[in-house]
Amino acid sequence: MGYLYVFIGGGIGAMVRYAISGWLGQGTENGIPWHTLLSNFLACLLAGMLMAWLPKTGFYTDGRLWLLTGFCGGFSTFSTFGLELMFMVQRGQYNHAAVYIALSLSAAIVGVVMGWKLLTA
Repeated sequence: MGYLYVFIGGGIGAMVRYAISGWLGQGTENGIPWHTLLSNFLACLLAGMLMAWLPKTGFYTDGRLWLLTGFCGGFSTFSTFGLELMFMVQRGQYNHAAVYIALSLSAAIVGVVMGWKLLTA
């Protein structure tokens, strides 16, 4: 059953990520890929919240598979982050690449901490 939970959650997460890409656009030629940054931040925020909430429920094992491994895994896009970063470097956009790295890492850390604090405060 675990694989099914991961499959369903991952598919839903990927569809949400795709919707954000459509909403914000995917252009990275002249700047920061905001769609990826937002998806990563929101997935990290949700992961922090889920890690605070799921242990308090009887849904921890299945919820972790469906929501954390599946949904957050399909929704976060660090593999896309790596590819976009590589393309920036290949285009010689070193300043954009450095800013993107800093923003992505900061957003991930802040998102997880915020999500945790929101549900444990």
